[in-house]
Amino acid sequence: MVEVVAALVWSGEKFMICQRPANKARGLLWEFVGGKVEQGETKEQALVRECREELGITVSVGDVFTEVTHEYPDITVHLTLFNATIDEGIPQKRIPQKLEHNDIKWITPSEIPDYTFCPADEEILKIVQKKWKIY
Repeated sequence: MVEVVAALVWSGEKFMICQRPANKARGLLWEFVGGKVEQGETKEQALVRECREELGITVSVGDVFTEVTHEYPDITVHLTLFNATIDEGIPQKRIPQKLEHNDIKWITPSEIPDYTFCPADEEILKIVQKKWKIY
């Protein structure tokens, strides 16, 4: 099983989603920013590194929003989704950049059905919708 971390980053009433590159597994599906935990890293350290590598942003990692385990045909992942905020003290690090992803969007919970997400994120998105009473 592969340990994976991701960030639930809010800006007002919208949260950030990223579209996977076309040439990767689950290409062009939407997801939360994040990635695999490397040996010797804590989950929080991995999330900070992944956000910097993928979006050029510095995040502060908060508490765990939820955790899921999902079996894909090629890999089983244990995904920990953290609440996170983009650090406000570094202006050039507040605007996500498409360093790896095909696209980045800020969406409301009611817009979730308009996007096709990675299967591991679908259970998480149901929790987001229930929390904001969107069905």
